[in-house]
Amino acid sequence: MTTETLPRPARARPAPITLTDGAHARIASLMARAPEGTAGVRLSTPKRGCSGLAYSIDYVATPKPTDEAIPTPGGTLFVDGASLLYLIGSVMDWQEDDFTAGFTFNNPNAKGSCGCGESFTV
Repeated sequence: MTTETLPRPARARPAPITLTDGAHARIASLMARAPEGTAGVRLSTPKRGCSGLAYSIDYVATPKPTDEAIPTPGGTLFVDGASLLYLIGSVMDWQEDDFTAGFTFNNPNAKGSCGCGESFTV
């Protein structure tokens, strides 16, 4: 008797982070005025601030091989591979009011943050 193993169909892997409509719109706005040759924007978590890690968004011309690409209607968001484990399950939003504007993150991995909200710890 021979048993044949059938290959499993590939499942679509969910994006490591979720973007709100506001974040999608802001990425589209950034890409509309990006320098020539820009491939997208990169989200990373460099060591900075009182709590240890901060969120950073920068233009990227050439993605790193370890970057996780998240396509959006306005351009690609690249998540830095070294930052990925700190960000899985996060929700990225863009919020704007009379006094401030910026990306905000609801990060289930963050165990604490500094008083000003600029940095976090995992």
